[in-house]
Amino acid sequence: MLTEISGTVYIWIKAFHIIAVISWMAGLLYLPRLFVYHCAAQRGSDKSETFKVMERRLLRVIMNPAMIISWLLGCLLLRNMSYSFSEAGWLYLKLTGAVFLTVMHFMMARWRKDFEADINERSHKFYRAANEIPTFMMVVIVLMAVVKPF
Repeated sequence: MLTEISGTVYIWIKAFHIIAVISWMAGLLYLPRLFVYHCAAQRGSDKSETFKVMERRLLRVIMNPAMIISWLLGCLLLRNMSYSFSEAGWLYLKLTGAVFLTVMHFMMARWRKDFEADINERSHKFYRAANEIPTFMMVVIVLMAVVKPF
């Protein structure tokens, strides 16, 4: 049987969830920008090697932990929800957005490995376009979480 989380604990979980999501989003918005600049660097150059280090550290030190914490704390918040899941259409859309962000996260991790192995074949235009997806998903998620339109 699940027990309800007390008000004070709930607020702390919510605060840390928001912090984790902000950290994750920062990475999701910054990593594709690094890829755009990395495309312009000659393979094997010092500049390219610097981008590899920056991309790896961003993903492993910030993005991966932030994504995991976002999901764990989000699940704790869900556990305490007072809404009926059948009456919370906004929640399904919000969770779908979070799944899309997670898929995007893993796609970026794959792209980083391509850069690491010097086998990237995508253009800077591809990464510029990919950079817009997390922004769009963030807008959808925030609107669902705050406005709860349906």
